[in-house]
Amino acid sequence: MTATDRSLELITTAAQAAADKLAHDVIAYDVSDVLSITDAFLLASAPNDRQVKSIVDEIEERLQKELGAKPVRREGDRDARWILLDYVDIVVHVQHSEERVFYALERLWKDCPELELPADAKATRGKGAEHAKTRSDEDAEEFGELR
Repeated sequence: MTATDRSLELITTAAQAAADKLAHDVIAYDVSDVLSITDAFLLASAPNDRQVKSIVDEIEERLQKELGAKPVRREGDRDARWILLDYVDIVVHVQHSEERVFYALERLWKDCPELELPADAKATRGKGAEHAKTRSDEDAEEFGELR
């Protein structure tokens, strides 16, 4: 079994929306062979809670406006560290970068086929590590100046 055309359409639109809001490390998996409850997962992350919420809001708005899709469930809004949007056909996970590293959902789904995403979404790969390195360098520089 493979993800349906509708699922692929939802994933593509959600991935583009995430990329447009500067999400990091956007990736999607076809989980239809291992899960009966959904066809695909979309994973994305951001370095702060405000951006996590902004990405989720953009995904939800674009899927509603362009494809008439509304989530049946939205979880994690209060803390905005890991927000899940359940569209039945797909599940979107937008995580704070720290949660993304800690929970490492990619390891759980690495045996599932990766889905093709728009070029803008693919270009987000490695942005989380790049951001962390920049922050680390800035912190080291600041600490060095305080000595």
